[in-house]
Amino acid sequence: MKLKNTTAFIVVIALLGAALVLALTNGQYHIDTATLWKLIMLKLGGIQADGDMAAPSTVLWSVRLPRTLMAVITGAALAVGGVVFQGMMRNPLVSPSFLGISHGAVFGASIALIFLSKSALVVEGSAFVWALIAVALVYAIGNRGINTLTTLVIAGVIISSFFMAAGAFLKYIADPYEELPAITFWAMGGLNNVLWPNVARAFSIISVGLLAVYLLRWRLNLLAIGDEDAVSMGLNIKVVRGMFMLFGTLMVAAASSSCGIIMWVDLIVAHISRMIIGPDHRNLIPFAALMGAVFLLLTDTLVRLLPGGEIPISIVTSFAGAPLLGYLLIKQNNEWKY
Repeated sequence: MKLKNTTAFIVVIALLGAALVLALTNGQYHIDTATLWKLIMLKLGGIQADGDMAAPSTVLWSVRLPRTLMAVITGAALAVGGVVFQGMMRNPLVSPSFLGISHGAVFGASIALIFLSKSALVVEGSAFVWALIAVALVYAIGNRGINTLTTLVIAGVIISSFFMAAGAFLKYIADPYEELPAITFWAMGGLNNVLWPNVARAFSIISVGLLAVYLLRWRLNLLAIGDEDAVSMGLNIKVVRGMFMLFGTLMVAAASSSCGIIMWVDLIVAHISRMIIGPDHRNLIPFAALMGAVFLLLTDTLVRLLPGGEIPISIVTSFAGAPLLGYLLIKQNNEWKY
């Protein structure tokens, strides 16, 4: 690994450590760093916190830590998902949301909230299943023809439009006092209702996807050079592309079903990571995972510190992501490397 890349990894790991401390200590209930250290030592020693330490202990272990861990794994999943789909499609504007994952997840969550149950497990499960169904439909329609990449993108637009319309219809028939607000706030994304069971469910799926993509990451380099060259090197294009779509979808669908739709993380972090570390996916995949975790941790911490109460996280990520992406595109002079 080049010295520049090594330095970049050291810096982003340090940023992740600082972001973790900020996330664990800041919020409506402030925990100073000294108290945080004491609580960690008490936990490691198996000692029950009592007295003045009881309240911050409850906040830290029951509320703040699961939310922080969810931000880490969700940010990593979305960022790596963005890198995977951009590299696989050889298109800098492709993201998981373009292939129907987001709209499928919203449709599934809406079905659960209107017709099934408002429990977190049912809503997450329905959103996850329908996100997978959406991408399966995209792959079934688009994985054919002479130019597979183009047909996949077009199929993604078709399926996304269909699920967007279906979701809009469900919002139209939803009860405007209970069901419609629940759907709207879920779709905006947020980590405010995350508990340990949510973290466990998301981690069990996201970790599998991240590990699989990490082990297969060198094949993305072959996909990025073009189908003909990749085939000449012995790569089975359809099988490899299907594997990346499967594992990328699993990660993003699990993240979206747990936290709602968090916009721009997949697109913007993938671009920033590629600019810093380069196009080699052997380094880009782990770096993007770290960058995604840092980005979402800092964004979620900012959401909790804003005056006037917590707002949906997608509002903040969109405000930050759209101008930043425009700046990056201008700076790169419309040149993008795979």
